[in-house]
Amino acid sequence: MQQIKSHLEQIATISDADWDFFTSKLQRRKFAKKNVFLKLHEIENHISFIESGVVRLFIPKENPEKEITFGFSFNDQFISAYDSFLTQTPSAYQLQALTDTTLLSINYKDLQDVYKTTQIGNLIGRLTAERLFLLKSRREQHLLNLTAEERYLKLFKERPELLKEVPLKYISSYIGVTPQALSRIRKRL
Repeated sequence: MQQIKSHLEQIATISDADWDFFTSKLQRRKFAKKNVFLKLHEIENHISFIESGVVRLFIPKENPEKEITFGFSFNDQFISAYDSFLTQTPSAYQLQALTDTTLLSINYKDLQDVYKTTQIGNLIGRLTAERLFLLKSRREQHLLNLTAEERYLKLFKERPELLKEVPLKYISSYIGVTPQALSRIRKRL
């Protein structure tokens, strides 16, 4: 619980009463490596904080080699199929634990209670949503403005933990190249 408290206190000061109410709504969930814990067309009912582990966001395909990886989340970050969570409609993608993963999760109904009951809930919700939007926007801009080699270099400058935790086939999909093209980029560098 201390990890999430430290993370949220970077955003705002939380009263003891608000903290106690918020933590009473959290549920610890554990997933084994490779477990897909939100499947295609399921409604996302949680927003979660990663206590430990790595999560991949991807669009599944009949041929697993054609899956499209478009995001990763690590320790001390929030994870959700956020569009599905907000709209309470089926997800167009899946969430998978790439390592053994422990999440602190709050469900949709309980989060609405936190927003209504606490002074800090709406501020934390808004600022967290803004951070998720900025990450998504930055990735889209990189895909449109940078070469594959520049995206690869930028990714590992900003997220060096990827090399240790994420298979190269997912990284190649994430930066928008084939595994063979990524291999050529890595040889050049």
